[in-house]
This record gives sequence, C-alpha cells and structure tokens, in this order.
Amino acid sequence: MWSTAREIAAGDTVIIWLTRELVQPLVVTPGKDFNSKFGNYRHSDFVGMPYGSKVGSRTGKGFIHVLRPTPELWTLALPHRTQILYIADISLIISYLDIRRGSRVIEAGTGSGSFSHSVARSIGSSGHLWSYEFHEARAKKAKEEFAQHGMSDIVTLTHQNVCKDGFNLTDTVDSVFLDLPAPWDAVEHAKQALRKDRTTRICCFSPCMEQVLRTVSALNDAGFSDITMYETLVRPQDVSPIPVLQSINDVADKLKKAEGIREIKRLRQIAAGQRHNSNNNNDPHGEKRKRTSSDGEQEVPLVADGEDSGNGKRLKTDDEDMMDDVLEDSAAPAATPAKISLSKTIPEVRGHTSYLTFATLLPSMPIPPAAPTAAQGASPSQGF
Repeated sequence: MWSTAREIAAGDTVIIWLTRELVQPLVVTPGKDFNSKFGNYRHSDFVGMPYGSKVGSRTGKGFIHVLRPTPELWTLALPHRTQILYIADISLIISYLDIRRGSRVIEAGTGSGSFSHSVARSIGSSGHLWSYEFHEARAKKAKEEFAQHGMSDIVTLTHQNVCKDGFNLTDTVDSVFLDLPAPWDAVEHAKQALRKDRTTRICCFSPCMEQVLRTVSALNDAGFSDITMYETLVRPQDVSPIPVLQSINDVADKLKKAEGIREIKRLRQIAAGQRHNSNNNNDPHGEKRKRTSSDGEQEVPLVADGEDSGNGKRLKTDDEDMMDDVLEDSAAPAATPAKISLSKTIPEVRGHTSYLTFATLLPSMPIPPAAPTAAQGASPSQGF
C-alpha cells in the first residue's frame, strides 16, 4: 500500500495537511502547481523531500505539511462518492470481526473505499479482501484507486448485485461486512461464503432501526447467534494542564498573612490619625520643637513617630517594621508549582452515523454415528 520509501518521488500519492479540518490527497506530478489560500507550491519541489516535511510557499506567506498516506488520513482526505465509514466505526468493526493478518474478508458496498483501505492494511499481503459494488461507475473508480495505491494483489473488486447474485464463494472467508440498503437479502449468501470449520462473524451497517430489525430477523432465521447491535458515538475530551491544588494548610497560612497585613494597615491608620490630632493640639503653628542639652548644644529635633525627621527620611514605627516582615514572607519566591492534566468532557456529541449489527456463525458439529440397537448388535452365531 502506497510508497514505503523515505523520500517523496514523482507519481506518489501524498496527503496535504492544510489545517486540522482541511486535508486533501495529491498525486505528485512534476510540472504542475498546487494552489491554496496558504500559497503556491510546485509539485517538483516535493520530489526528494522526506515524508512529513513542512514546506513553505513560494511567496513566503504560508506553509503546508506533506504526509505519507495512511488509512486514517485517507479516510479524512478521500474524495466522497458515497457516505463513508469513519475511524470510530472502522476500528470497532475490525476488532469485533477479528480481522487480522492473513484473514479473508468479504465487503459488500465498496463505496468510496474508506473501509477497504483499513482492511487491506490489517490483513496484509497474506490475506485477501473480496469487495463488491453495485454501482458500475463507483466500482470502476475504486478499482483505479486500488491499483494506484498498490492494493491490486490484496483486493479483488467485482461489479455485482450481491443481494441477487451472491458472492460466488463457498466456505471461503472468515468474516463478512455488509454495507447495503437491504442487508437481510444478502444474509443467506453471506452464510454460504463463510467457512464452516471455524467460528466466523458478520457485521451489517444500517442507518435506520427498521433495517436493524429486519436484519436481526434474517440472521436468526439463518442460524446465527450472539446477535448484538452497537451505536458508536465520539465524545471528545479537552485535556489541559493546570497547577496542582494547594493544601488546606497552605491556604490557611496565606489567609492568616493577609489578615495580618490588613490589621497592620488598620493600626497604622489609627496611629497616623492620633499623631495628626496631637500635633494640631500641641503646636498650633506647625513648627517642630527642639530640645537643648544643659551645655547648650542643640539635640535631635523631637518628632512624632512616622513623621519626617527633617533630613528627608521618615522614621519607621514598630507596626511598619512588622508589616515589612510579613510582606517579605509573602513575597518570598515560591517553587515552580507542579501541574496535572485535567480532562474535561465536551458536552456536544457528534451525530449518529449508523447502527452496527454483529452476529456469529458457529462451526457445524459433526453428527456422531448412531449406536447399534440390541437386535442389530447380536451376531448370527450367538444364541442359546
């Protein structure tokens, strides 16, 4: 499937990744250009680049990524000819049908080839996929894509109405997948194609519950067991890192420090108001009083706590010293907080695609030989 080389070569199919919501396939053809809102690119510039490269536009105002195709990327980028299966359904079907390397599988309803590519990768070169498509134009286009992607040896595509003509196979395949408007009409043909020497499985893809009911009835009538129906819905999860929540003790310490700061500010405001009232009462002219010593030398001016000392500096009070200590403690550099990943479920769920009805066909049990009766067991020589 596709190219396994490290570098891109002319004629390779690549996936152009423009945005998360916009990807598209491209066949590298030297001499052609690829144009998008992210700039202009020459196909010849892709040749020789490793898969996964980030390529800048010729104008220098944009870039794209050139990726190696995978079934998942092909499902996102393929040209839609019909409604397709997406990875959520495909992964469940492949798992439940026990499709593995070497498996032989029937697919009825090729459509756009989304499921076919995933099955082809799962079964490998030692397995085989028989795919059937009723619409002739779609069958022809799908066959061209399979050949271009190197799947011709793994996939046999047939233009045929399987509900009427069957699969032309008997006791051959390990599992059957039916993506048909009336899968109940193909249940008997599917039973004929399934192997009878081992446990085999079938899956029917139906968008309506009425189809499911008729399919279940047909499976019961055909002798299938373990009939189960699933509906696959995708619920995205938004995962983001957040700091680890603080312990109760740390939060309590911070609250105590904040309360202490508020109390110091309150006491300082009260003290400042008292000093202001005292100065107005004792020194109506607003002049600072001075003290002199007994020898007549001038001493340091007598100032109130927290007032200007006369040299442009302000004396600190005991409350202010205490507040500075608290602020230094609270402003101490803390260790880088650890982070944890928090997952938040997105409430919106993607809409319904289809119902998947699974069933199991058990191998035929050999019929033991009948025990001889008393009359048959007596030999002619025996007697009285």
